[in-house]
Amino acid sequence: MAHLVTLACCSLNQWALDFSGNARRIKESVVKAKAAGASLRVGPELEITGYGCLDHFLEGDIFLHSWEALATIINDDACQDIVLDIGMPVRHKNVRYNCRIISYNRKIILIRPKMWLANDGNYREMRYFTPWMRPGHVEDYYLESIVGKITGQTEVPFGDGIISTNDTCFACETCEELFTPAAPHGPMGLDGVEIFTNSSGSHFELRKLKTRLDLISCDGERVYYDGSSMIICNGDILACGSQFSLNEVEVVTATIDLESVRSFRSSPSRGLQSQHAQKFPRINLKVRLSKRAEDHDYQIQGQSEPIDLKYHAPEEEIALGGACWLWDYLRRCHAAGFFIPLSGGIDSCATSVMVFSMCRLVVSAIQEGNEQVLQDARRIAAEADDSGWVPTTPQELMNRIFCTTYMGSKNSSSDTRNRAKDLARDIGAYHVDIDIDTVTTAIVNVFFSWSNWMPRFKSAGGSFAENLALQNIQARSRMVLAYLFAQLLPTFRGRRGGGSLLVLGSANVDEALRGYLTKYDFNPIGGISKTDLKAFIDFAHTRFDLPILSTFLSAVPTAELEPITSSYVQSDEADMGITYAELSTFGRLRKNDKLGPWGAYCKLLNTWESQKSTQNPRDQPFSPRQIAEKTKFFFTKYAINRHKMTVLTPSLHMEQYSPDDNRFDLRPFLYPGFDWAYAKIDRDVERREKAESGTQKEKEEDDLD
Repeated sequence: MAHLVTLACCSLNQWALDFSGNARRIKESVVKAKAAGASLRVGPELEITGYGCLDHFLEGDIFLHSWEALATIINDDACQDIVLDIGMPVRHKNVRYNCRIISYNRKIILIRPKMWLANDGNYREMRYFTPWMRPGHVEDYYLESIVGKITGQTEVPFGDGIISTNDTCFACETCEELFTPAAPHGPMGLDGVEIFTNSSGSHFELRKLKTRLDLISCDGERVYYDGSSMIICNGDILACGSQFSLNEVEVVTATIDLESVRSFRSSPSRGLQSQHAQKFPRINLKVRLSKRAEDHDYQIQGQSEPIDLKYHAPEEEIALGGACWLWDYLRRCHAAGFFIPLSGGIDSCATSVMVFSMCRLVVSAIQEGNEQVLQDARRIAAEADDSGWVPTTPQELMNRIFCTTYMGSKNSSSDTRNRAKDLARDIGAYHVDIDIDTVTTAIVNVFFSWSNWMPRFKSAGGSFAENLALQNIQARSRMVLAYLFAQLLPTFRGRRGGGSLLVLGSANVDEALRGYLTKYDFNPIGGISKTDLKAFIDFAHTRFDLPILSTFLSAVPTAELEPITSSYVQSDEADMGITYAELSTFGRLRKNDKLGPWGAYCKLLNTWESQKSTQNPRDQPFSPRQIAEKTKFFFTKYAINRHKMTVLTPSLHMEQYSPDDNRFDLRPFLYPGFDWAYAKIDRDVERREKAESGTQKEKEEDDLD
């Protein structure tokens, strides 16, 4: 006979330290789970506080407020008659733990601390928490009075235990534990656990969903927590939530048959191993998770059928993930919208199209009846409280919240000016076209009035320092003017209450590696490679019906900071001294492969010397000397510009080789020369060239013979 259990897992758009909002969303998820017939509801990791509280986890207030918020949840009449698995921090014997709270009908059943903490990449959990290092041990936790007076308990179980109900046994894992070689679910399964919950704070990266399977929110940080809550039985996916959604609360349910789990585990070898497996303390919960036979018609409902999981292409992930992150940021920071200086190049174009993608999602959500999104859109657009305004197209919303400008100079071309204007028109942005020559000339004249010396561009015979200074003053002037326009445009346009716009940056992750960027408020594309950005624009060209984007794909990236002559047009790659493809390669070698100059050089000898290699960024193979020069050039420029990463514009984390020094990629910002490694590289090049010369000489002698 079948034993059917309906389970619910939740993706919540939580916000760090938003105890009121977080508790409200948790309660809403419980109501939705009960309405779907679920008997067990599982929420995200640290859902009461939000995952990204960082050093606030060191404060006593956060533990107090967590218990206060939990009390409002477990005491709510709507949160009864369902087992709740809720995430929050707990301080036990003056030690901080990342915990799961299992409760049922105003009782705390178990507090289960996380045993293996995420402590690399974007994660620093051991800075805030201590892992529970006592497998299979449970002890008493003396309950806070604010919860104890509701539950009638003074002590509750705390530790690595499992919960036995009248019909099954379930246990908790938390995020990182699932990915460890000796994951807790292994021995727990051998000890009879049939249902495992795993609550995760896993952040979004391009191409990461499949990684999660093979083994939804901006939390106020640089990372975005995409949804994709799953229910899996015997390796089959029975339910999966949206990966990218503007919904604040999404609950996914599925029904599993416990008998199918038991049949799946029926092999003799597993039975033998279970006899020798670790035994876990069992906490009894006198309730059934499965439906009674007399209460269920098996002709109507059985186990949920497996589904096929949809994987988004990276360019779709950029469009959707970036859009959700931007919307969360905008609606929570109370700005009047976004502002960006358009250069006519693909990077500022990509940032603008990402905002357009955001507006597409917002309008779509409004059309689907999402009242919260509509309220947020009206508030951002400064509509009156009794307004009936409903944006019907992305362009209509864009015009209310997105302003662009083209800041031309005598070095600018009509091509870039026209591309910027046409893009702004097609996506609906409010566009400003100005020239900055009066500003830059005035600044240079200040220097001239003191020095009686006028700096010149390289094309006019100026030195490297003069050429660079005259370019930088244009970039910095544009930055100052951008903030001026961002603060004044809402008032100029008559927005109710005025307000100011957030200034968006448009430097990709490869340019950050090279230090080739200008800092703004935050940078949506700062974690995306040039290659992926081009794929995103190509995708948006057809998906968003924006023909203008084809002109950006064919345009040569240029800063247009130097005079254009008949024989010279400035190019970004020429300025950087390295191509975007090469920057991407070095970025992955440095971060993903954890290689310094010597290690990178050695690996490139194998990949770049082969013309057929997919990692070779050009059509012809490189010689060892060329590889050596490229390697030394990259690491030298990277080291010189590393200090910029300490104040890198906050961006959405999407790429594993991001140089963001905030906490993902921690390095010194003042480097010595790589003399030792460079000397080793030079010796190897000389050895190879000498060997090649000898081989060539022998070949010539053989030819003579």
